[in-house]
Amino acid sequence: MKVAIVTGGSNGIGKSVALELGKKGIGVILTYHSDQRGADDIVREIEKKHPGGAVALKLDLSKRETFEEFVQLVKKNLDERWGRKTFDYLVNNGGIGGGMPFVEMTEEYFFKILNTNFTGPFFLTQSLIRFMEEEGKIINTSSTSSRGSFPGYSAYGPSKAALTSWTRYLAKELSPRKIRVNSISPGPVHTNLGDGVFDKHPEFIQPLADQTALGKIGSPIDVANVIVSFLSDEFGWVTAQDLEVSGGFLL
Repeated sequence: MKVAIVTGGSNGIGKSVALELGKKGIGVILTYHSDQRGADDIVREIEKKHPGGAVALKLDLSKRETFEEFVQLVKKNLDERWGRKTFDYLVNNGGIGGGMPFVEMTEEYFFKILNTNFTGPFFLTQSLIRFMEEEGKIINTSSTSSRGSFPGYSAYGPSKAALTSWTRYLAKELSPRKIRVNSISPGPVHTNLGDGVFDKHPEFIQPLADQTALGKIGSPIDVANVIVSFLSDEFGWVTAQDLEVSGGFLL
């Protein structure tokens, strides 16, 4: 049985990815930062309906000092739940959004964004790749903000741009093991990213939809379907690529 690790899997895009993988009979290790209840609900749903099963583990991507303990928990669950020493798929989806004007930017806020969105996934992957299967697959969730310039996102956008650039370097270095590495860049998606900005400010939705060729902002499943497809063998000759999944945002 295949096993996937999905960071940021308790809500939004990560939640949809975990559920879609579960439907395909893939075992899922999903992580959460603070929403343990949401993560446990997803585990129960997968366990109830699908044979692959799932577990939820706490992870703070901004705290690298906790990674070794997390890795040991992953190994423990692989062994006890699936009888495995290795895993097959890694979806680096966990991250934080939100903005702050450049002239007001604090070092604390800057490094919180950078460490969660880039440095954390970088070093977590370094730890996990040691026991990923040969011919494994990695997907990094970037953002269209990495190639745009939106006021207040001078930390968030570059953190995602770094993730996209890293994807190509990682694909090259892991190619001897036939591990494919790609990234996807969603446009505006109705999730709780940015502390639930769309739920708090629904007036933001229509202006963004008006700037999107297909006339709406995305939903988590719109992005999850692409991620799950990228992990499949149908994309077996695709690596080092970034795919925009935005409905034609700012086209």
